Parts: sequence; C-alpha cells; structure tokens
Amino acid sequence: MKALRHPFWQAVIVLVIAWIATDFGIGYLLPAIGLHSAPVPNSVVFQYVLTVLVGVLLYVSADENRWQEFKQPIHALMVQPEKRTLRLAMLVLLPVLVGWITWGRVRPSVAAPPSFRSIHPANPNSITFRGGSVNLATQENPLRTTGSLDEHMATGRRVYYQNCLPCHGDHLDGRGHFAQGLNPVPANFQDNGTIAQLTESYVFWRIAKGGVGLPSEGTPWNSAMPAWEEFLTENEIWSVIIFLYEQTGWHPRALEQHGAEGAP
Repeated sequence: MKALRHPFWQAVIVLVIAWIATDFGIGYLLPAIGLHSAPVPNSVVFQYVLTVLVGVLLYVSADENRWQEFKQPIHALMVQPEKRTLRLAMLVLLPVLVGWITWGRVRPSVAAPPSFRSIHPANPNSITFRGGSVNLATQENPLRTTGSLDEHMATGRRVYYQNCLPCHGDHLDGRGHFAQGLNPVPANFQDNGTIAQLTESYVFWRIAKGGVGLPSEGTPWNSAMPAWEEFLTENEIWSVIIFLYEQTGWHPRALEQHGAEGAP
C-alpha cells in the first residue's frame, strides 16, 4: 500500500488505467448508455495515452518535493549496485523490443508489391456478408424501394452518429475527433471524389469489409476503417448509405456506369 502513495507508481497506474479505458473501456461504456460500441484505432489509443503521460509529467514536476520523490525509483535503477542485474536485463531487453517492433513494421510481405497504389481499387464481383452473398455488380440498395425513406434516413442518421462520427465528423467531412490520429485521414464525404463517384453497392462493400478488406492494389493504406459487418446489420449499412447521400446532396453512381471504382 505504501507503493500506491508513491508518485512514480501512481503515474504508472494512471497510464495503465488510461490505456485500458481508451482501448477497452469505450466498448463497454457505449452500450451501457444505449450506443453501439465502436472500435478505437491503435493510433488514437496511443495519442490519448501520450496526452495522459504529458499531463502526469506536468503534475509530478509542478512540485519540487514530489518531482524528487518521483525520480527516486529511476535514479535507484540507474546507480544502485544491487540493481545491476535489472539494469543489464533492461539494457538487453529494451533494444530487443525496439528491434522486434521495427522489424515487424518493415519486414517484407509474401505478397507481390503493387506497382502503384490505386486510390479507387476495383471491388470484387461479390462478397459474403454474415454467411450470405451480396452481388456487387447487380445489387441495388434494397431500402430505396421498400419502406419509408424518412425512416431509413432516421436509422442511417442514428447509425452514423453512434459509429461513424468519431472519425468522419459531425459534418461528414472527415474531421472527427479521432481524425488527427489517423493516417490516411478519414474520407470526406462532402468531397466530390468520394461517394459521388461510387455506386451504393461499392460503398456497402467498403463499409462492410473496412480497411482490412482492401485488395493488394489498394495498399499500402494502413486504413483504420473497421469491418463494420461485425457490428452492423445489412439494413443498418444500407440505411447509413442512404443517410450519407441524402445528407451530402450527392447522387450514387448508377450500376450501368460501374467499373473500377474507388474506396470512400
């Protein structure tokens, strides 16, 4: 219990709690308040934890006594003879860890490298969705001919603001509060180079399969777009597509114009 009152270990605990709350807590918090859980990209988790780290350092350094106490475990590790074994272990393990992470990012892929990155990679003719099949070459948005368009719009608005807003923004312009932590940045649906150029079936594919579903010619994207088929029903995806087009004022590309289209 004495360690819990030490500034250094308090800082460590705060950082761990911040990481757990950001990476896992959101998935439990949102359903508790009636919202769908949305996965948080790793880059965003890192950004928030880094922000917490800066705040912790500002707090512990604001008081000289607290700052000196905070540095004690670090100083002891660096100079005390009885810590020699631990120092040597860290001297070996830290470079190995950095090297492992670096190697994991730069190691060559078994896939043949693309000669170029297509911003608008061609979609497959058909995809599976929760055990069923969707023919992207012929599939129209079924909700445009069934039920009430206003009801579909309301459903699409709910789905968008519960799941898509953090990245794509309140104005559908790709400027959500997660956007600054993402590379590439989220799509700006207001731009005429995104959904205005696409069929609704193409947009369905991109939402359902996410960044991990991009073909090799669409890499290297490192897109944080999740595969929303794991979180949304088919009708919810078709509804949010209606919302995107109605809200931006664009009209979807007709299927007869369908060719090599691109990722929103």
